[in-house]
Amino acid sequence: MKFTELQLHESILEAISHMGFENATPIQEKAIPSILANKDLIACAQTGTGKTAAFILPILNKLVGKEDTTIDTLIIVPTRELAIQIEQEIQGLSYFVSVGSQAVYGGTDGKDWDIQKDALKNGTDIIVATPGKLLSHLKMGYVNFKHVKHLVLDEADKMLDMGFTEDLEQIFSYLPKQKQTLLFSATMAPKIRTLATKILTSPEEITLSISKPATGVSQNLYLTFDNQKIPVIKHILESRPEYTSIIIFTSSKSKVSEIVHGLRKAGFKSQGISSNLTQTEREEVLIGFRSKRIRILVATDVMSRGIDIKEINMVINYDAPHDAEDYVHRIGRTARANTRGEAYTLINEKDMLRMQNIEKLIEAEIPRCVLPEALGAGPEWKVSAGGFKRKKKSGSWKKKKKPEVAVGSELK
Repeated sequence: MKFTELQLHESILEAISHMGFENATPIQEKAIPSILANKDLIACAQTGTGKTAAFILPILNKLVGKEDTTIDTLIIVPTRELAIQIEQEIQGLSYFVSVGSQAVYGGTDGKDWDIQKDALKNGTDIIVATPGKLLSHLKMGYVNFKHVKHLVLDEADKMLDMGFTEDLEQIFSYLPKQKQTLLFSATMAPKIRTLATKILTSPEEITLSISKPATGVSQNLYLTFDNQKIPVIKHILESRPEYTSIIIFTSSKSKVSEIVHGLRKAGFKSQGISSNLTQTEREEVLIGFRSKRIRILVATDVMSRGIDIKEINMVINYDAPHDAEDYVHRIGRTARANTRGEAYTLINEKDMLRMQNIEKLIEAEIPRCVLPEALGAGPEWKVSAGGFKRKKKSGSWKKKKKPEVAVGSELK
């Protein structure tokens, strides 16, 4: 469906066209009419499907012609990176509409606090906030939410996983009872259903491809010992010299600098990003990555939902994420908006049970690649209820006809 068929204001359509978009994604096609009709909504769709525009566009449409500066919309997100990303997308999509917005998140200096305070006290059309920092402002007593007409919870499952349930409940107590509430989540876990029951009124429900990676992602897996991981990454990178945008994810922020050091030693320029950096430092790294000055970015899971960079060629998982859902979010950074991409996951003995859980979640077995011969054999795949048990005699994965390529991959 084309955006021109969705009854959006001409100024909104002009902004969409200016950004080079013509056709709506399935989540946009289904969600936009419901939001324009002022219905509460619970929407479940995988990352990379255009969820952000699905709620921003109809809200901007409603704000066309708004004359006052009261806070109309509150968007709550789990991370500062996602808050920045959404606020930037609002600015892009509202280019031809007179709409103000402000991101509210922690890790900033006193000047930013004052800017956030002014927006919350005196008003701006849209506030995009993380729960903790927003609650800090609310407790100061100057926030004016009495005119809020729209509440959006984005990545709701992640917020609950991060322990923000009580913060969210406190925030809800400051909002008007009469408002439109939109809940977007990548999963439809029981806790999401419970939250929806509390805050939504006769909602419409949209469910698209729950917890499934985008079809454009070629997924591959290497069984490796820890000391083989950097050499395997080197092998992958050398086979893709044309790739200009690569993310390597790890579950531990303590490993970020270790991986960056290993890559630089192997001759690959890279930069790490984690919560150890200040917000200003993170933004500088992301700007460098977006502009292609930084080819390889090493990041933690917290960043997997907050990075919105188009044309990422490949994602490499240095290890398996603790939460199987995060695997979908990690590899969802590539193959966005109907493009194609590659994802490689490096699995040691301890991560095999996690990998088994991931394959159960996505209902698919990820093709195994053969390690380069010079690296020797990796661990054997074996999981059980009690965890991984190594066989007495280790052996390599059986060779396929094309020894160093997984099924469906182009790695030569």
